Amino acid sequence: MTTAADHPADGEVSSSARTALRVLTTAMLEDLDALADRLTLMVLRAEPSYAELGVSAPDALRENLRANLERGVQSLGGFIPDGVDPNDTSRDTGRKRAREGVPLEAVLHAYRLGGQVIWEGLLSTSRDRFRGRYDRELLDASGWGWRVIDAGSAALVDAYRLEESRLRSQELSRRHAFLAALLDGRGKDSVVAQEAATVLGLPTCGPMLCVVAPVENPTDEPLRSPRDTLAADGFVSSWHVRPSDIVGLVALADRSPADALDTLRPAVAGRVGASPVITTLGQVGEAYTLARTAARTLRTPGVAFLDDHLPEALLVGSPELTGRLAQVAFGDLLRLPDHERETLLTTLGAVIDHSGSPTRAAQQLYCHRNTVIYRLQRIESVTGRSMSNARDRLLFTLGLLTVRRRDTKDTALRP
Repeated sequence: MTTAADHPADGEVSSSARTALRVLTTAMLEDLDALADRLTLMVLRAEPSYAELGVSAPDALRENLRANLERGVQSLGGFIPDGVDPNDTSRDTGRKRAREGVPLEAVLHAYRLGGQVIWEGLLSTSRDRFRGRYDRELLDASGWGWRVIDAGSAALVDAYRLEESRLRSQELSRRHAFLAALLDGRGKDSVVAQEAATVLGLPTCGPMLCVVAPVENPTDEPLRSPRDTLAADGFVSSWHVRPSDIVGLVALADRSPADALDTLRPAVAGRVGASPVITTLGQVGEAYTLARTAARTLRTPGVAFLDDHLPEALLVGSPELTGRLAQVAFGDLLRLPDHERETLLTTLGAVIDHSGSPTRAAQQLYCHRNTVIYRLQRIESVTGRSMSNARDRLLFTLGLLTVRRRDTKDTALRP
C-alpha cells in the first residue's frame, strides 16, 4: 500500500516514467546490499570525520546507510506502506549524527552521496538489466526524483538541529548544575570535583580565578563574549549566565592573574570582580563570594582583583559600619558648607596620596604649600584628629573611601 505522497502525481512526470521508477526500484531492492557496501566505502573515504569521531563501527554505519538507501528507493518506487513516514530514516540519521558530534556538513555530504548512489543505481539497472529501455523515462523523472531526495535531506537537517539544540540545552543544564555544586562548596568532594572538571572543561587543580560580573537589571550585559576573548590569548575558561550574575572560572596554567584580567578587559562593559588565586575546585564557593565583593568595590565599569582592592572590600563587606566610620573619622567636617567640605576632603586625599607631603600635595592641587598646611590645620581642628597619629591617618584614609563611595552612589541616583 502506498500514499499519494510516496510517488509522483499526475502532471509531475509521465505515466511511463512512473512505471519505469516502479520497475527499476523493484530490481534495485533486490541488490540493496551491494549498493550499501558501495556507499559505505564512499562515505568513509570522502568523510574521514566519521572515523575520527568514533562514529558507529563500519557494520553499524553500513546498516544505517542501507536503511536510508532502502527508504529512498521505496519512496521513488512508491512502496512506502500506509502510515509510514517516508523520511523516518532521514530523521533518525540526523538525530544519531548530532549525538555523535558529526558536523552537519559531513552528514549532508554523506546523504548526497547516497542520492548519487541511488540515481546511478537507477541508470545502471536500466542499462544492465533492461538494455537501456528506461533511460528516457528516467530523464523525465529526474527532477521529481531529486525533489524526493532533497525532502529527505531537509528532514535530516531539521532533526539534526533539533537534537543539537536539545543536547546543547542538556549540556547547559549539566554545566549549571555542576557550577551550582561548586558554588555550594561540594567541590571538596573529589568525585564531584572530577565530574565538574570534565563537564566544565577545566582542570581539577592548578591556579584558577573565579570571576563575577553582577547583573544589575535584565538588560545588562557586563561581560561580552568573555570565553572567546580569553581563548584568543590561550586561556581556558568556563562561563555561566545566571539571573543575578555572570560567573566564570579561568584556568591560569603558568600565567599570572594580571595577564588573565588584562586579556579579559576588552570584554568588560560593567563591574567585574576577580577572586584571589585558588588551586582546587573545592575553593570555588569561597572564591565566588570574594569575587562578588571585589566587583562591589568598583564605582564604574572595570575589573577589580580583590587583592588590589582590600580596603574597599572591607568597607563594602560591612555596610552597617561604613556610615559610622565616616562620622567617627570626620565628625563636624561633614556638616560644613558643601564647598568648604569638598575642598578640605580633596586636600586631605592629596596629602594622603603623597605620603603626607604638603609640598607634593600642593603641586597636585595647583596651590601654595602654605595653603595646604592651613587646610590640614583646619581639618585637624574640626575633626579633633592629627595626621601625625597613625591610627588617625588610617581613619582618614578609610573615611575618604567611604565618603567617595557614598558621593558617587548619590550622584548616580540623581535624576
